[in-house]
Amino acid sequence: MKTILKNIAGIQTGLFAKTVAEGDIVYLQAKHFDEQGHLVQALHPDLTTSTSNNKHLLQPGDLLFAAKGNKNFAAVYEIHNQPCIASTSFFVIRLSDSSVLPEYLAWFLNHSETQKILKAQALGSSMASISKPVLENLEILIPSLNDQERIVTISKLRMKQKELKTRIEILHEQLVQQLLIKAIK
Repeated sequence: MKTILKNIAGIQTGLFAKTVAEGDIVYLQAKHFDEQGHLVQALHPDLTTSTSNNKHLLQPGDLLFAAKGNKNFAAVYEIHNQPCIASTSFFVIRLSDSSVLPEYLAWFLNHSETQKILKAQALGSSMASISKPVLENLEILIPSLNDQERIVTISKLRMKQKELKTRIEILHEQLVQQLLIKAIK
């Protein structure tokens, strides 16, 4: 099945907020993520709870889409994360269609072909930005739930394989360097 994103999800911009040294909510920014949309650092709560902030709290299954700059990615907010609010660096995508898995949609948005389509429609020269209408009107291919689950599983396994290959290469390099040092002593 094909549809456009706004038919299966609501999209809103993140919140502009002033951070504090010690808070109880994390203000998620693009700097907290790597190129693949994985958290890269420990999160520090830097916003305080208020009635205006509460309506912007992320819910499990929400997607964050980084629409500004060269680092465009989608990431799924998960329940084990601390309470968080997305910054204006993100669009928050909340699925309204239960026939689409958040992890599948994130995979689809992160796919190189989708990224090419989005980047081709980005606005701005110094700091490209993908607009809300472009995102809302993006055509989404939606396979069966079983196929979505398979795609997500295969994607996760492939990512794990890449991580293991990198780790093996690092360990191999360390071993070679230790043997070389041992050889000259």
